[in-house]
Amino acid sequence: MSEEATFFLPVKDYCHRQLITCNINDTVMAAAEIMRENGISSLIACDDDSQPIGIMTDRDLRNKVVAGGLDPLVVKVSAVMTTPVISVHEDDTLFEVLYQMSRNRIHRVGVVDAHYTLVGLINESDIIRLQNRSPQRLLQAVDEAESIADLKKVHQESDQLVVFLSRNGVRTNDLVKMISLINDQIAAQLIGLLKQGRFKDIGNKSAFMVLGSEGRQEQTLKTDQDNAMIIADDASIDEIAAIEAFSCVLIDALIEIGVPECPGGIMARNEFWRRSLADWKSAIDSWVSIPSNKNILNFSMFSDLRVLCGDSSLESQLKEYIIQVAEENSIFLAKMAQNVCRFPPPLGFFGQIKTESSGSHAGMLDLKKAGIFALTEGIKILALSVGILGGSTHDRLAVLQEKAVLTKEQVNDIEASFNLLTFLRLRGQVDAAAAGQEITNFILPGSLNRVEKGRLKLALEVVKSFQGTLGHHFQLNQLQS
Repeated sequence: MSEEATFFLPVKDYCHRQLITCNINDTVMAAAEIMRENGISSLIACDDDSQPIGIMTDRDLRNKVVAGGLDPLVVKVSAVMTTPVISVHEDDTLFEVLYQMSRNRIHRVGVVDAHYTLVGLINESDIIRLQNRSPQRLLQAVDEAESIADLKKVHQESDQLVVFLSRNGVRTNDLVKMISLINDQIAAQLIGLLKQGRFKDIGNKSAFMVLGSEGRQEQTLKTDQDNAMIIADDASIDEIAAIEAFSCVLIDALIEIGVPECPGGIMARNEFWRRSLADWKSAIDSWVSIPSNKNILNFSMFSDLRVLCGDSSLESQLKEYIIQVAEENSIFLAKMAQNVCRFPPPLGFFGQIKTESSGSHAGMLDLKKAGIFALTEGIKILALSVGILGGSTHDRLAVLQEKAVLTKEQVNDIEASFNLLTFLRLRGQVDAAAAGQEITNFILPGSLNRVEKGRLKLALEVVKSFQGTLGHHFQLNQLQS
């Protein structure tokens, strides 16, 4: 097994099982003595029932106690510990540990068993020691990047890492999560570099958002830019000018790094996708009032928004408004659903898979057009109909099952189909990248073995059935075209 594949082994094989604890009411001095005696840099803090409540680390001692001028003989552990303990399941992969560490900016993660009982701890040093070449090293390279050239190199290496990991049997869901995390970190580091120069105040009156598959964190190797900018309504003329300049520099820098520009121009450097909060609300109103294909596309793209940096309150206000508009405009959601149902999966009368009949992709199947689009968009629309905005397709499916919009059986079928289509899509892209060919959403069905062809047909049948569910839910038979 390669070093890359080793990284995706279960956490239970690498975590520390012997937990050293203290009581939340112990003094910091007493807890520090326990840490010194055991030669450890962190301590699990428990309540009187021995339930883990938080974690105290040497960083807490340094930043909160020493730097804060607190008396360690008096102050209690509960006053300086970090809570709750961010945890992963013992059957999760080591990459999940990395994901949680990076997402929460922490250096240690708790490990729980099937009953959510804390059974272990794993820290950053444990992971670094495992291998020299890993996603962890790549993320470290992102954090250490000091220029656009450095980030460009990391971006190129990330594609190579995905190829290596895929070839060694790493699960598609883990790869997709890793791709999204690395792309997020590259963009965040780039923004940090730009803020060191002429854009020091950027983010105080604005928020940079990613949209579409990046907003859902469902990117594969074929990904271009889909982003936008919200500007606070009270931003001054000078601040607006600075935000415009920043948006242009940022998008150009992303292109230089290797993230292609959006063919449809959905980028913050374009004025249409850079507006004040009030203007965005007006745009949403105009899209909903005239449900043309273009307006439906814009609204749908915007419904996957996720702020990457800046004032998160602007994101919250905009999300609240989108949910409000969706709840008040069920006809528009029905029109969105109707648009999804206009593209049935390419299945013939006898269940054969229909491929492109001409052009450069003759004999091939576009997986996005064949089923991925219908599933991601349809699930998004159903989620909006019950007031849910944001999250991945899997997150939305869980909520739809919880709210009884979809049955458990339907959710299981849709998830299995979505996972298969994403797997085939990513595998095709990995093969193309390894061969130095163009990365697309197309695969050659003739290259699949008999079992894979059977599974693909079943997946497309599920897409067809789901479109029927959409039609019934939104009563599309009563909707005028």
